[in-house]
Amino acid sequence: MTSTVLKRRALRVEQHPTIPLYVFTLAAEEVYQVADVARISRDEAGKLIGYQRPEKKQHVKQILEYLDSDEVLFPNGLILALPSTVRFKSSPGPGSSDGLCTSGTLEIPLPDSPDAPRPAWIVDGQQRSLALARTRNTRLAVTIAGFVAEDLETQRDQFLRVNTVSPLPTNLVTELLPEVGTALPTKLSARKLPSVLVEALNHDKDSPFRGLVRRPSTTADQKADAVVTDNSLTTAIQESLNSPSGAFFPYKNLSNGTVDTATIRQILVIYWTAVRDTFPEAWGLPATQSRLMHGVGIRSMGRLMDRVMMAIDPASPRALEQARAELALIAPHCHWTKGRWPDLNIPWNELQNNPRHISTLSNYLLRIYVQEKAKAA
Repeated sequence: MTSTVLKRRALRVEQHPTIPLYVFTLAAEEVYQVADVARISRDEAGKLIGYQRPEKKQHVKQILEYLDSDEVLFPNGLILALPSTVRFKSSPGPGSSDGLCTSGTLEIPLPDSPDAPRPAWIVDGQQRSLALARTRNTRLAVTIAGFVAEDLETQRDQFLRVNTVSPLPTNLVTELLPEVGTALPTKLSARKLPSVLVEALNHDKDSPFRGLVRRPSTTADQKADAVVTDNSLTTAIQESLNSPSGAFFPYKNLSNGTVDTATIRQILVIYWTAVRDTFPEAWGLPATQSRLMHGVGIRSMGRLMDRVMMAIDPASPRALEQARAELALIAPHCHWTKGRWPDLNIPWNELQNNPRHISTLSNYLLRIYVQEKAKAA
């Protein structure tokens, strides 16, 4: 027998004719008093039980770091499957319902011991619920949408529906990141600075990429000129920032987490201006006409940048001249718009933006650069 009933102000949403749906709040510390996670597994007979995936520890850690911060806005609610033992009492008076929902009080019976089964199951938000159970903000109000369904079939149906929505396109997330001023999860934070730099390259007057970068916000009349995908540039910058051998890595202060963004931007403008000047016939063309503007070209030349710019002082008045001289070493060996790549034995227009071709072309360009550099020494 249960000895405690948790009462919460709630709205009964008039949505399904036979399955009641309630919207209410729980304190963070109450979530695991009310609900448990139905882990996916099989019983002794081999029958599938549950539906939830294992805990993702890094994901939970990132959520917990945010929940433990000073100012928390956490609109990401949980979806619970509630037992039929819950009771809803409508508020008195004619104003309790507007035809779409009815206000009242929801009563949820709680188990009489911590070891007893909890009355509800978490259908969506298990990683968030794990973080909520561990946060120091124990009284943080959490939005709950709960539907009454004890049968596993209905719960699984809802679980699949809420988890099969297509994720946001990567380039949309990338473009939105610079506009977010609040603390971000680690993975998104790592992508924010490269996105800010790509945004600058696409708009700054001294940038060779001005107007050439295609982003989700690019309008129809701009797309003819926007021949470079933002993901290629963002990834190239991110690689240089994260690799100890990258041209941007020395401008990261690992002790305090700051980055010399101005110098990194200057290096990007110098190097890619030199690329434009070295290959004018291939610059600014659609990827179908120039593999330099293709993802494979941007990524491969980005890796070459790490070698070329490491020895050039971006503050020097001769930096652009020096970068042009370095790229001139590889120019005769490149076939961005016609012919075949020597040694690779690949026609210019068969190079694709995949890991194998990016690695193959990058290694070739680096090898040629080192060889020609040695000859010139």
